[in-house]
Amino acid sequence: MSASTVPTPSSSPLPVAELHLHIEGTLEPELIFELASRNGIELPYRDVADLRARYEFTDLQSFLDLYYANMAVLVTEDDFAAMTTAYLRRAAGAGVRHAEIFIDPQAHLARGVDLATSIGGVARALSTSSADFGISTSLIAAFLRDQPAEDALAVLEDLIAMEAPIIGIGLDSAEVGHPPSKFTAVFDRARAAGLECVAHAGEEGPPGYISEALDVLKVSRIDHGIRAMEDDALVRRLVEEQVPMTVCPLSNVRLRAVTNLASHPLPRMLEAGLNVSIHSDDPSYFGGYLDDNLDQVVGTFAFDATTLAHLAANSVRSAFLPEQRKVELLAEIDAWLNGHHTATAP
Repeated sequence: MSASTVPTPSSSPLPVAELHLHIEGTLEPELIFELASRNGIELPYRDVADLRARYEFTDLQSFLDLYYANMAVLVTEDDFAAMTTAYLRRAAGAGVRHAEIFIDPQAHLARGVDLATSIGGVARALSTSSADFGISTSLIAAFLRDQPAEDALAVLEDLIAMEAPIIGIGLDSAEVGHPPSKFTAVFDRARAAGLECVAHAGEEGPPGYISEALDVLKVSRIDHGIRAMEDDALVRRLVEEQVPMTVCPLSNVRLRAVTNLASHPLPRMLEAGLNVSIHSDDPSYFGGYLDDNLDQVVGTFAFDATTLAHLAANSVRSAFLPEQRKVELLAEIDAWLNGHHTATAP
């Protein structure tokens, strides 16, 4: 692990499931320049260092502007496959044993890249993820909440018609002013098609968006959800129902959803009994992959191995996985924790 602060008794990292990861957000500057060169695209940055220097954001929208601009280098199916393979290689070193990956098909359609190219390239890399990297994977199509819901519904119908290899749908992009209820018809259609449903809520948007995502969109998982802590009744509900919440600490810091990591509500969320787990969101842009997030929360909050194992177990139980695969991964987490206790015993 990058900072080596996560307690590990050996070189083996904590086994985890990554449930909140936007594949486009894994584009490292080096790969952006490589793909630009391959596709004859002139970038508006002098070099890799110039691009990295722009990874300072004042809010979600300032990030999204750069995020969408850099997608211009993704042109062919091979480009999408290369991006996905690069993530899987890095994730394997971070301890990721299962990943449920978001893709933003609308962002690519807007650039003239069809569904077969974007979905096909990512899915091709994921099809060998277990054999190549020891990571089971699945794909979730996320819709842009700042675009018309009718557009999302049309794309969903196309995905269903082409039998796209997705297990579910999500809702992302600029949250403020775009309540979950705007997408009721989209999520109703997805459920009718047997797809899992998740949604970003309560990152920048109010706690009420979390309730709306649960009650109106009927999602199984809340992505982010940190603003739930502003509503005691909502917290009680989330604890009682054990709603999975995929928290992304470094993302929250980089997008100014919290002032700094020390002020992040993660410890209070754990103390309240919320079903939270840690993920990396858009790791290239936000300063770290899953292991980096774990390193920094350990360094800030002094979480012990038992707490880390609890967070990892939450991630596995919150995944859309067959029960047998969950049992396997939970056993790996137990083995990691037992190994740590043995290594640290007097």
